[in-house]
Amino acid sequence: MRLSEVQTKVDDWIKTYGVRYFNETTNTLILMEEIGELSRLISRKYGEQSFKNDLSEKEINDGIKDELADVFFVLTCLANQMNIDLEEIFMNNLAKKTKRDKDRHIKNKKLH
Repeated sequence: MRLSEVQTKVDDWIKTYGVRYFNETTNTLILMEEIGELSRLISRKYGEQSFKNDLSEKEINDGIKDELADVFFVLTCLANQMNIDLEEIFMNNLAKKTKRDKDRHIKNKKLH
């Protein structure tokens, strides 16, 4: 699915089930909340902190996937309500990174 199709699907969902978009400030705060939930799972799976309750590997992985999807959904909402084309800005950003970093990581001895 292209990013433009994702943006259309999210917009259709908002118009059908969400009544309207939350304002940009609310959506930014929701995005930070979702990133926090994702960070919590990643810090406990890959970091030094443990879970309070025993969770299976599947439950942890499913939680990470769900939180990534939540982040992507809210990020798409923000792009939609600000009339930002995610495909265009992603391609522009990738071109910028390629120009800036084309040799940087290859030459970084820490990565080899």
